[in-house]
Amino acid sequence: MAVPGSTGRHSGGLRSLLRRPGAARAAQDAADEEMVAELYREYHRPLLAFVLRLTGGDRPWAEDVVQETMIRAWRSADRLDDRTSSLMPWLATVSRRIVIDNRRMREVRPPEVGDGPLENLPMADEMDALLRRVVVTEALESLSPAHRQALTETVLRDRTVNQAAEYLGIPVGTVKSRVYYALRALRVSLEERGVTS
Repeated sequence: MAVPGSTGRHSGGLRSLLRRPGAARAAQDAADEEMVAELYREYHRPLLAFVLRLTGGDRPWAEDVVQETMIRAWRSADRLDDRTSSLMPWLATVSRRIVIDNRRMREVRPPEVGDGPLENLPMADEMDALLRRVVVTEALESLSPAHRQALTETVLRDRTVNQAAEYLGIPVGTVKSRVYYALRALRVSLEERGVTS
């Protein structure tokens, strides 16, 4: 059976690089490296075109299959026949088996259930905001009641100093003083909790 994209014959370079039993280790390592490069040069494009058809055009999957095929060819180099005219039939058979195995694994794997249970979890930004609120609340609770009250009226309830003084029934100067010292104490309290401006 002719395989689409096959080159029809081994290049002389690849044939001479196939592992030979009893070759010296250092020489064999250099030959292995050269053999992988030659495999890619000669067979990558036709094999990728063949595998793309097997995977329905899924290029990332096809690239993974081609890479795995090349790894298997390298591992099996000592068993490959250097007299054959082309490795393409062998590579195509290995690729087809890898695709079949991948499909079987996908069918056996339990179906994914989606993000339903995760939808109610706070996102990272929401979590950071929640943690900041907790820390600020703790820092506010560490203030004296008078300082906390002054900050609550002016900052949290957005009242002017005059409105806060009227609401609290204290002089405007006292509100200003309490807000000033409350902010200083709050800054120290936040720094103790690891919050810096």
